[in-house]
Amino acid sequence: MDRKPSNIVLIGMPGSGKSTIGVVLAKCASMDFVDTDILIQCSVGRSLQDIVDSDGHMALRAIEEKVLLELDCRNHVIATGGSAVYSRAAMEHLKSDGLAVFLEVDLDTLKSRIHDYETRGLAKRPDQSFEELFAERSSLYSYYADLTVHCSGLSVAEVCAAIIQAWRGPDATCPCADST
Repeated sequence: MDRKPSNIVLIGMPGSGKSTIGVVLAKCASMDFVDTDILIQCSVGRSLQDIVDSDGHMALRAIEEKVLLELDCRNHVIATGGSAVYSRAAMEHLKSDGLAVFLEVDLDTLKSRIHDYETRGLAKRPDQSFEELFAERSSLYSYYADLTVHCSGLSVAEVCAAIIQAWRGPDATCPCADST
């Protein structure tokens, strides 16, 4: 990318902190925030879990791809659904004006954060365990990431600071680091 992207796109597993970090990062970077899971739910007037239960995980992925391809914004932090990386077209669209940041969190930490695995509205095969989903998606997140932040053991402020420094340069400071 020859110029600095206008968006920061957060990718990672459910429970990695995309929505939580996204809100704080948007505040710190003076950007807008969008959570694509909310866009999906608003576009169809249904919860993610209802889509999976009624129509299957592939229907959720198709809706997600459509919503992501229609997304047109600048100066936003975008928290994607964990399954966004299954769509090459959607990821290329998001990365066309966005820095893709993989919020990498180890499996044990994710498992301690996710208590509603079966009812969270995940785009996964019905027989797929969380461990299998983690293994399947990890390589996709790494593939699409322009930046990987190893989040285990870091505070929200530290993750935001790492992203801002990568985005704006090593001398950039995170104005929220002391207040979060």
